[in-house]
Amino acid sequence: MAAAIGSGTQGSGDHWSSRTAFVLASIGSAVGLGNLVRFPAEAGANGGAAFVLFYIFCVVLIGIPLLLSETLIGRHGQAAAPASYRKMAVESGASPKWEWVAGIGVFSSTLVLGFYCVLGGWVLYYIGIFAGDLVATGISGTAFQGMSVEAVEALFPALIGNGPLTVALDVAFLLITLAFVARGVSGGIEKAAVWLMPAFFVLMLGITIYGATGGHFIDAANYLFKFEPEKLTGPVMLAAVGQAFFSLSLGMACMVTYGAYVGRDVNLAKSSGIIAGSDTLVAMVAGLCIFPIVLAAGLAPEGGLGLMFQTLPHAFQDMPFGSLIGLLFFIMVAFAALTSSISLLEVPTAWLIDKFGLRRIAASVIVATAGLVLGVLSALSTGMLSWFHPLDFVPLFADKGVMDVLDIFTSRLTMPITALLTCIFIGWVADRRLVDSESGLGGGAHRVWRFLVRWVCPVALLAILWVGLTS
Repeated sequence: MAAAIGSGTQGSGDHWSSRTAFVLASIGSAVGLGNLVRFPAEAGANGGAAFVLFYIFCVVLIGIPLLLSETLIGRHGQAAAPASYRKMAVESGASPKWEWVAGIGVFSSTLVLGFYCVLGGWVLYYIGIFAGDLVATGISGTAFQGMSVEAVEALFPALIGNGPLTVALDVAFLLITLAFVARGVSGGIEKAAVWLMPAFFVLMLGITIYGATGGHFIDAANYLFKFEPEKLTGPVMLAAVGQAFFSLSLGMACMVTYGAYVGRDVNLAKSSGIIAGSDTLVAMVAGLCIFPIVLAAGLAPEGGLGLMFQTLPHAFQDMPFGSLIGLLFFIMVAFAALTSSISLLEVPTAWLIDKFGLRRIAASVIVATAGLVLGVLSALSTGMLSWFHPLDFVPLFADKGVMDVLDIFTSRLTMPITALLTCIFIGWVADRRLVDSESGLGGGAHRVWRFLVRWVCPVALLAILWVGLTS
């Protein structure tokens, strides 16, 4: 294959060593905090099995077609995301300015990296808390001995209000991410995926089995999967569409970049199905992992960051082996967060290497520095800089701190726009023969996929944009 991204430090042809490595890395990019917190809460509160079935329907109709579109652009271009778009556009007789679509995705990845590593730092903090408890109480001990419920729940507000600590944790998580990306595709990113994702699955399975022994597994399953179609309203269905889109790391050029490292022997259509299916399975199992523990403690299974950083620590307080299970849980979360942050850092790093011929170490350090600046502002926006609202004059961002501005700007604006333009590019602009040669589909399956990309996905993405900008 032609020299891929990263040849500045890794040598010609740095790419995934196997289809398994590509799939694991892509699953790692997709699986993140949203799978572990947002999806289970959304499913439980909005129709149970009806929501889940509609979500799966959205993954098939929107997620997989978009995922395949992004990866095939990357594999055809064998370069950073903007250059891959440019190559396919030029070979299709279209304007090379289509590379700006990927440029928006690269920009989005950089912005998301800035605040995502802050969240990863919070996870590191709780790993330290539970590790300390484990040392103090032993394997069979419960967590937070001698602390009231209020004191346990107050740990999180105290953390996010402590500027120096949150900045230090952000730096630590960003440096861990940088350590993998700086080593290249096969030497760093792939090793992280091959080791961390299987470990993630083992930990999730183990904690799920543990939670099932507490007697509340059936209650959790009923909460998550009880069929209540009357709750599946228009806004809830739009939420399911958005979750299907965002949970697969689409619209940030991540899958275009990872696709550039894929060999010609890999069937992208089958791989896209495996990636999307695994991501969906993790989201559903996450509820069966978390909610039995929450319900056993008599707590409400609500969503959001409060579930992970306040409700769950409280739940672990009353459990046998609470310190150990709490530690393993947050290690599992850290693995999911790290594989996602690695892909976020890799996207702009690959672009710098491709655009300016920088060595990988230099490029990754430059991007990490930009992420650090955004991360420091994000970390402080929940505490000492909570008064600072940089875009207060824009209604969408009124009263929002830096972290919220970055989150809203990317999730509601740049990511859906990038995905929408990608659908237009693949469905209407790119040479059909080029697309056909990369898709791995044939016959009726190809015609269905092309119909979805040309018509269904754009309509869904326009709906996501409209709701995001008007809500």
